[in-house]
Amino acid sequence: MQKIITDHFPELDQLSEESRALLAQGIYITKASAGTVMFSEGSECKGYVMLLEGTVRVQKTSADGREFVLYRVESGESCVMTTTCLISDDEYVAEGIAETDIIVATIPPHVFNQLLQQSDQFSRFVFEVYAKRMSMLMMLIEEVVFQKLDIRLAHLLLDKNKDQFEITHQDLAGELGSVREVISRQLKVFERQGLIELGRGLIQILDRQGLQALF
Repeated sequence: MQKIITDHFPELDQLSEESRALLAQGIYITKASAGTVMFSEGSECKGYVMLLEGTVRVQKTSADGREFVLYRVESGESCVMTTTCLISDDEYVAEGIAETDIIVATIPPHVFNQLLQQSDQFSRFVFEVYAKRMSMLMMLIEEVVFQKLDIRLAHLLLDKNKDQFEITHQDLAGELGSVREVISRQLKVFERQGLIELGRGLIQILDRQGLQALF
C-alpha cells in the first residue's frame, strides 16, 4: 500500500496481512481540481473515499436553490455521506464539491464490503470515523434548530481566525442554511454596532470581544 495513504490513515497499516493485501489490490488514487463535483445528489457511490490532500465541501440544495453546507472533509478524513451510501446501497442525497485541488484514495465497493465482512479492525476504523462525523452533524442540527441566527453568524465570523477575510454574503448564507438577504441584514446590524466593517466581498472584524459577547 502506498505510504501516502498510511501516513494519513495509519489505522490501515494495522490490518492483517490478508486484509492489507486485499486493500492494496483494490485501492486507487486520483486527483481533482478545485471546483470539481465529486458526487451529486442522486448519483451512485463509486467507492469509499479517503481524502489525502485538500478540502471537499458537502452541501444540500433546496428546491428553491438555497445551498446549505452540511460539513467539510479535510485531509485525513473520510466522507460520511459516502459511507452511508455504501452501507445502505443507496444513492447520494447531497453533493460534494472540491474546494481546493485534492488527492483522493478510493476503495471500490466490492473491496470495501469484503473488508467489512472479514476484518474487525477495518470495520472499527470505518464506524469510529462514521460515529464522530454523525455527532458533528447532530451538533449542527441543534445549532440550526435552537440557536439564533445572529449567534451562529458571529460564531462563523470568529471561526475564520482572521481580522479581515474575503467572503460573499451568499457564501455565508450557504454555510448557515439561510438566504443572502437575511445574512446581509444581520451583517448590517453588526456594522452599525461597530462590530465589523463591510467591503466589497470583504469583511473586517473590528470588535472580536463584542461578537463573543453575543453568545
